[in-house]
Amino acid sequence: MMEPIGLFTVVLGLYCLTRGYGVTVSTFIVLTLLGSAAALTLGGSSVPPAHLFLLFVVIAALRTPSLPGTAINAFRLGKPAFWLAGLLLYGAISAYFSPRLFAGMSHIIPLGASEYPSTGGTVPLGPVSSNLTQTIYLTADMVCFVIIASVCSTPTGFRATFNGLLAWAAVNIMFALLDLATSATGTEELLQFMRNAQYTFHDNDTVNGMKRIVGSWPEASAFAGMTLGALGFTGTLWICGRYTGPTGLLAMCSFVLIILSTSSTGMIAAPICLVLLYLTAVLRCGVGPKSRRSTAVVLLAPPIVLALTLIVVLQDNLFRTIYDYFDLLVLSKSTSGSAVERGSWNLAAWENFTDSLGLGVGLGTARTSSFPMALLSNVGVPGTTFFLLFLLSALRPGMSARTFESDVRLAACNGCLGLLAGSLVAGPTVDLGLLFFVLAGLTASRPIARMKEVPLLPLRSGVLDNAAPARHPQLTLHSRKHQT
Repeated sequence: MMEPIGLFTVVLGLYCLTRGYGVTVSTFIVLTLLGSAAALTLGGSSVPPAHLFLLFVVIAALRTPSLPGTAINAFRLGKPAFWLAGLLLYGAISAYFSPRLFAGMSHIIPLGASEYPSTGGTVPLGPVSSNLTQTIYLTADMVCFVIIASVCSTPTGFRATFNGLLAWAAVNIMFALLDLATSATGTEELLQFMRNAQYTFHDNDTVNGMKRIVGSWPEASAFAGMTLGALGFTGTLWICGRYTGPTGLLAMCSFVLIILSTSSTGMIAAPICLVLLYLTAVLRCGVGPKSRRSTAVVLLAPPIVLALTLIVVLQDNLFRTIYDYFDLLVLSKSTSGSAVERGSWNLAAWENFTDSLGLGVGLGTARTSSFPMALLSNVGVPGTTFFLLFLLSALRPGMSARTFESDVRLAACNGCLGLLAGSLVAGPTVDLGLLFFVLAGLTASRPIARMKEVPLLPLRSGVLDNAAPARHPQLTLHSRKHQT
């Protein structure tokens, strides 16, 4: 069944096709924000708008003459897409065979509906509905990665992806502010048009009277986890001195919203992201004009952090307020019912891994609370190896060039690592989301530089003038249309 937002997605996709692949890609990236929306409802499963819009991205890319060949070359042995395709192939095979091969040999926390009644606890291992849906999602992830990596090989596609990610970060902040505003004014129904997916929503939860920020996502943990990607991307661009006004503002707002979201995922992973940004500044610092901001961050960040720490420690009321907030979300969280439940998920996932002899119980079979455990329990050692090889081959941005392209690719790499940091804390499935693979595709891309115009030499009867080589020794190419 197509929802109203699905009809809007189709109309928007058709319009974007008339504007070219650049506009289509930018729009697609922004649509990945709608994590709580369903464009299509198929039984108990939902198809998000971005997954539906991915079809239009593929069409736009195939209509561009150079991109199909680039996409095919992406699957060559040793390339990131090759390893990602290996993960997909093994995941698809395991999704069908593993739950049947190891049926009843272990107990799982089912990710989807199983043949047993849902009790909230473990059930005997067997096929579940999410075996199919997770395979479809992982297929979409691979298609997304290949298309973005191919599109970003062109100047137009690279710039469109860059602009789309900046727009994503800005619109994510806008939705968070709308979430706070509608909650404060009792007008939450205004956002229900994008909260129609078949998920369990926690958009009205509070912690000690504070609204848990969910933005356009189902829960605060998802909002914080995805905003970590925006923090890594925009923070790196600011350190690199690229559009420092907008990127600095976006990075600061993203960080503040992560902290205020009352998500333990954000509280734990945000410092990891900040350390990553500082290490980036350390690796980039120097005495050249392109390294001044990185050097300033390296020199000024430690004393600023020390000064803020002293102010907090010396102000007893401020220290107590911050400590109580941190204790509520992190320190005491380990004894809460939610933490105990999530811990039991990971314990069951580890048992699934060992009971399946390291092969995994099948893609989409078991729910976990940590991405590494999701990999090991669902796709085992083979799938985990494929993913690590993909990660190592894709996230190699290069830092020596100091060009706009290399800085953007470095920012995309840090955005990926920010999303991974959040998934390490609370990652229920093998699917990391389309945004992760957009950032990974941008990082893995090798944009082709624009050809600079070279002055042409006059020709006399097809022969160069005798003095020409001395005046233009660098000339190697000529345009035939200028020959006489």
